[in-house]
Amino acid sequence: MTTAPIIASVRDVSKRFVLHPEKSLKERAFSLVRGRRNSSEFWALKDISLEIEAGTTVGLVGHNGSGKSTLLKIVGGILEPTSGEALRRGRLAALLELGAGFHPDLTGRENIYLNAAILGLSRKETDKYLDAIIDFSGIEQFIDTQVKFYSSGMHVRLGFAVAVHVDPDLLLVDEVLAVGDEPFQRKCMDKIAEFQRDGRTIVLVSHSAEQVGSLCDRVVVLKQGVMRYDGEAEKGLRVLRETYIERAQDTTSDAGARGRIYSVNHVDAVAKAQGDGSRVTVDVVVDAHDPQPEWDVTVSLMTPSGVRLTSVGAKEAGATLPPGAGTHTIEFDFHNVPLTSGTYVVNVSIDAPDGFMWDAVGSAATFTVDRETTAGGILQLDASAQYRV
Repeated sequence: MTTAPIIASVRDVSKRFVLHPEKSLKERAFSLVRGRRNSSEFWALKDISLEIEAGTTVGLVGHNGSGKSTLLKIVGGILEPTSGEALRRGRLAALLELGAGFHPDLTGRENIYLNAAILGLSRKETDKYLDAIIDFSGIEQFIDTQVKFYSSGMHVRLGFAVAVHVDPDLLLVDEVLAVGDEPFQRKCMDKIAEFQRDGRTIVLVSHSAEQVGSLCDRVVVLKQGVMRYDGEAEKGLRVLRETYIERAQDTTSDAGARGRIYSVNHVDAVAKAQGDGSRVTVDVVVDAHDPQPEWDVTVSLMTPSGVRLTSVGAKEAGATLPPGAGTHTIEFDFHNVPLTSGTYVVNVSIDAPDGFMWDAVGSAATFTVDRETTAGGILQLDASAQYRV
């Protein structure tokens, strides 16, 4: 049995940032003169250790502020850790920030040579790849225009085109791919798939659970700078959903405490097997403080990463809502919902006729679907296939 070589290693890495609330150097100097130190420490990463084997695709996931982009920059050598060490070998290409490595006063063509030189290519090597880079970027007519006039999408196109054509052993990709249009994103995904077939190593930061699930064979989940999971992708995405739910529960809405016209008192949700899918029942308890002639309740079923599966209003679903003050319970039934196994989230809002929301609670409840499915992704849909001559 052969073991793949380690292309990057992170050992006991922690990263601290010092936060200064002063808005200017003048304010900071004034604080020093007055003998005040208005600063605080923020640990973006805490004792992270991992080894990345050659030929693997690793997804770094977590909610905003979890430390995933900081870890990616430390792997790439852009940031130095406060403690610990990060080692890597081979040629690195990194697409970490929009326009990173570009000089705004140079043209796109000139920036290709600049970017390639930063990544370790000679001018002769860059000449060899130039036409392919320009063609892949799709911005041929603007290639001799100064980059400062480029849109964000054009920055991404050119940066990714250079990164994937410098023959990297290790490719680091941050969330910037979300800026490109859909055809370009497909082109990027096809290129990443080609890299995987060639045995290249990829470390990817993404908020898209579907993208991570389809591309990555390993997932690292971070929460508040701490590694929560490192291993198989499917289980990693389940752990990611759990961290989203935990975060939502930590910031539960204080509905009803602000004297609203209507407020969400409580929400329960449960899923039970039904036919080839699940029956999802959601009970919404509403406090009517100052009843209005017309009002409605909207329930949205969501993935923990924020993808809306469906939304429905109580009136649209056939409910007659009472006009009086007091506490009212509205029950929603979703029949034969073809969800795959996992935990899902319920968002609730109480709506006025003009679209104003009297109250809204994100992640008001969760429900878990536990059933055997063969589909990857969120939905288990009936499908058939046949060979046609």
